[in-house]
Amino acid sequence: MLWFFLNLLVLGGVFLALINLDFRFDRNSFFFAPNSRLDYLARLITNETQDKTRDERDAILRRYAEYYRVTLYIFDDDAKQIGGPPVALPPEIAEKIVRNKMPAPVRDGDGRPAEPKMMRPPAPFFYTKTADPPLYWSSSPVFVFDRDLPDPVRARLVAASDSFTGNGLFFNPWPWLLTIGVVVAVSTAVWFPFVRGLTRNIAEMNDAAEKIADEDFSARVSERRSDELGHLGASINHLAQRLEGFVGGQKRFLGDVSHELNSPLARMQFALSILEDRVDEKNRGYVEDVREEVELMSKLVKELLTYSKAGIKAPQIELERTVLRPLVERVAEREKGAEAVAVEISIDPATEVLAQPEMLARAIANVVRNSVRHAGREGSIEISAVDGNEVELKIRDRGAGVPDDALEKIFDPFYRLETHRSRATGGTGLGLAIVKTCVEACQGKVTAQNHKDGGLEITIRLKK
Repeated sequence: MLWFFLNLLVLGGVFLALINLDFRFDRNSFFFAPNSRLDYLARLITNETQDKTRDERDAILRRYAEYYRVTLYIFDDDAKQIGGPPVALPPEIAEKIVRNKMPAPVRDGDGRPAEPKMMRPPAPFFYTKTADPPLYWSSSPVFVFDRDLPDPVRARLVAASDSFTGNGLFFNPWPWLLTIGVVVAVSTAVWFPFVRGLTRNIAEMNDAAEKIADEDFSARVSERRSDELGHLGASINHLAQRLEGFVGGQKRFLGDVSHELNSPLARMQFALSILEDRVDEKNRGYVEDVREEVELMSKLVKELLTYSKAGIKAPQIELERTVLRPLVERVAEREKGAEAVAVEISIDPATEVLAQPEMLARAIANVVRNSVRHAGREGSIEISAVDGNEVELKIRDRGAGVPDDALEKIFDPFYRLETHRSRATGGTGLGLAIVKTCVEACQGKVTAQNHKDGGLEITIRLKK
């Protein structure tokens, strides 16, 4: 609000300065009197044509007409021409002259006509356009003093021009254009710093909000402002700090729980292996079922531990230049195992990325394992890389893909597609969540989309 009132104050001062310096608060100023220039010209002509003949009057009119680049005429109150070049007056102009007759001239006490400057009546002006001829017309009252007549003739000075401004005689646009230009310049000078600061802060907050939405809770905004935007920035920073604490605490909790569960699960597996050797054949099936459940739980705990460690250690990870193709080949060979799955790799041997090799290998392994498990029978798995400003690693299977509304959710912890990907197939719901955590630890991004030719395509973007 302070800037708003400051702008009003400055603009008011500019208007007063312009009027005072350029127009001097004169009653004939363009801002105060319509047709002021024509009115002033009418008074000049009234004075100069006093006691002149018709020819002398015409010469005076020609001189002023050439100066102002218009055509000047004088008509009496009955629309009879008494000065200027002969003209067929358009009916609408004649009607305006007759309708706006001037009052009789004022006389002094001795019966003589008063001086012209003392008896100019405030008769109305007019300004109009005619179609035939296509001209603009304007009028101002005058008195004509003919040496052959005892009294002045009440008349009108009529100016005609093909320009709506009358070349500046009817209407002078420059004061307005100057005023508008000054207003725009002053407003820009006053408001630009404010608007620029405003948009910069809003853009900064927008970027921070996008980072927070992408789970980058380290994003912060400036709190230098003391207005509402400054308070909003402080709230965003507080929100990011709290979310960072909540998510970090959650991952530490998962890591601690997973770590504490490892030892009991290991002892259970050891005890089950002993029990399996001692149990009779009739009850061996029950022991086998328990052993499978314990193994599944052990796998879940390990993945929880991996997920939590990747998230907690992300800020401390040091990235290094990694040649991509050998790493992908090792991971693909290991993950396809004995499965008869073809893995096609199209990566330039010279392609390098900035990453932590172990984290990147785990992310790629989880994606390839996921593709082998759920779409390996449908066709080959394609792994390719596009090298540009960043490296895009694409892993595509030939399966049925996933519903469009689930493409963003599949990277959430414990999210499963019930119809295709469940614990029945050995999944824990953490595979792609670990992929996202590991890729983000390498300062990259991972997205999923259904390929136009079928199948799910995972894209990992990494810095070079």
